[in-house]
Amino acid sequence: MARADVAEVFARLSDVMPEPETELLYTSPYTLLVAVVLSAQATDAGVNKATPGLFARADTPAKMADLGVEEVTDLIRTIGLFRTKAKNVVALSKILVEQHGGVVPQTREELQALPGVGRKTANVVLNVAFGQPTIAVDTHIFRVGNRTGMAAGNTPDAVEAALEKVVPEQYLRHAHHWLILHGRYICTARKPRCPDCRIADLCRFKDKTEA
Repeated sequence: MARADVAEVFARLSDVMPEPETELLYTSPYTLLVAVVLSAQATDAGVNKATPGLFARADTPAKMADLGVEEVTDLIRTIGLFRTKAKNVVALSKILVEQHGGVVPQTREELQALPGVGRKTANVVLNVAFGQPTIAVDTHIFRVGNRTGMAAGNTPDAVEAALEKVVPEQYLRHAHHWLILHGRYICTARKPRCPDCRIADLCRFKDKTEA
């Protein structure tokens, strides 16, 4: 996709959603971090059902560390991979207390050093909590980038690098939210809603669906 077309894609998406936001429920950088860790291989809706009860008990690293793995496991049992995630949440909470004064760090390197935090999770936290222009490539962005021809790549890292090269600077702050929401509700995996798509005329996808 030509750079001018990419710019037009984001101009249209920003017109539809001027201030896109994550659909995960959170109240602080810490609760956002925990929610994103829990969302790996799970839906935001599923995570949002579990986190209110969890955060009512522990909404700071110190409280989560005190709660312990067993209690956290019981509170997030409805989420996939809950046992591993419970261990990671408690472990990262202890590290935040011991090494960061209970504060979520604002660099990708420090975030990725935490248990259960990969590049995508770190990028989400940096973007949503701290306003950094990062692009967190999940399955939706990976699909949209490749399907539209906007940012082709065989890996999430490749798609992220491609997007960083072509997304105009004024759209970088919200780019990953626009693409996630577009992929979640319009450019869906099995049957994309091409007739409802605001960027269908710019998209390079050959097998567009019809109404």
